[in-house]
Amino acid sequence: MAFSIPPLPYGYDGLVAKGLSKEQLTYHFDKHHQGYVVKLNAAAATNEALAKKSIEEIIGTEKGPIFNLAAQIFNHTFFWNSLSPNGGGEPKGKIGDAINASFGSFDKFKDEFTNAAVGHFGSGWAWLVKDGNNNLKVYQSHDAATPLTEGLKPILTCDVWEHAYYVDYRNDRAAYIKTFWNAVNWEFAESNL
Repeated sequence: MAFSIPPLPYGYDGLVAKGLSKEQLTYHFDKHHQGYVVKLNAAAATNEALAKKSIEEIIGTEKGPIFNLAAQIFNHTFFWNSLSPNGGGEPKGKIGDAINASFGSFDKFKDEFTNAAVGHFGSGWAWLVKDGNNNLKVYQSHDAATPLTEGLKPILTCDVWEHAYYVDYRNDRAAYIKTFWNAVNWEFAESNL
């Protein structure tokens, strides 16, 4: 197979204490994330040029269904790394300083990000990104869209497709976003600065 995804950075039950069940993670990772990989590999099996590209190269050069599959693989891998069994709390160090410099305070950033995530219409993603001027900002992308195509550097993301939370929270996206804040991986975010 040309494409694969790394295993979860924690076990399927790694975020239970944070509010995401083993069933939720198993369903999300094995059915949705892995499903994009299976479909992209099927496309690559009949397209040698596609099979030779990286996920990022596909995102930068393809459109339509092939782009969607690659972007969803990238976005989901980024999402799993944005969470940690040891996550949550307020960011410290460089990421904390960068958030304070760009938003005025962590609370202002958290409110803006939460509003973007909860209020996002339909399926998509809420992101913390860095722009070309090294400022952090909150960004929303719809469906499989990714900040990579907009010249933005992803720092952190929250999946707001219903499949990310439906097992545990049904249609209560706001409750899921509260759980997200309990599990944010600030070390990963800082590594992306």
